[in-house]
Amino acid sequence: MQRVLEPEVMDSWEEAIEYDSMDFTEVNTAFAEKAITLAPATAKVLDAGTGTARIPIIICQQRPQWQIIGIDLAQSMLEVGLKNVTQAGLQQQISLELVDAKQMPYLDGQFDLVISNSIVHHLPDPLPFFLEIKRVLKPNGAILIRDLIRPANQEIINHLVEGIGSDYNEHQKKLFSDSLHAAFTLDEVQYLLEQTGLDHAKVYQSSDRHWTAERALIG
Repeated sequence: MQRVLEPEVMDSWEEAIEYDSMDFTEVNTAFAEKAITLAPATAKVLDAGTGTARIPIIICQQRPQWQIIGIDLAQSMLEVGLKNVTQAGLQQQISLELVDAKQMPYLDGQFDLVISNSIVHHLPDPLPFFLEIKRVLKPNGAILIRDLIRPANQEIINHLVEGIGSDYNEHQKKLFSDSLHAAFTLDEVQYLLEQTGLDHAKVYQSSDRHWTAERALIG
C-alpha cells in the first residue's frame, strides 16, 4: 500500500482538545516505562513532538531528577500541554517549546535521551528529523522512537480502526485511519536509521499497530 500524507501540524484549539481527550493512557504509560529504563536517574531528555505533554508527565512522576524539554510545532498542543504540566505540578521539570524537530536550536550532543512518540508519520521526509536527533544526542546517548506501522492493505486498516472501540467518535476514527495511511513500514524505518547512522539502534514491531526504534546508553 502506498503512503498517503496527512498534515504535518495539527494546530487548531479544537484539534488539540480532541486529541488530548483520546485515551492513550495504556500505550503512553508503556512508552514512558520503557524510556525510564534507557537513561540514568539524572538525565536531560528531549521529547520531540510532545503534543499535549502526557508522556513527559508520566515520566517525571517517576523520575524526579530528569529534566525534559518537550517540543512541538503546534502552538495549540503546547498550550494544552502547559495546562497539563501545571496541573501535575511539574513546571520545574518539564519545559515546552515551539520548535521544528527538523531544525532544532539546541547544541550538538546536548541530550542523554531523545524520545519521540507518533511524529514520524506526520513528516513528508523524516530523514532531516532523524539527522537532528543524532546531532543533539550525546554520542553514547539513548533513543526511543515509536510510531504507527503502515498496514499492507485497506482491509487491515479497517480492522484496526474498528478495533479502537466505541469510545472514539467518527472524526477520531478518521484521524486514526489517516495516520495509518501516512505511516511507514518497518523496512522503511530501518532504512532511515541506516541513512542516519544511528548505530546500535534496533527497530521492531512493538504492537499490532506500532514500530519502535530504541537504543540504550552505549558503554
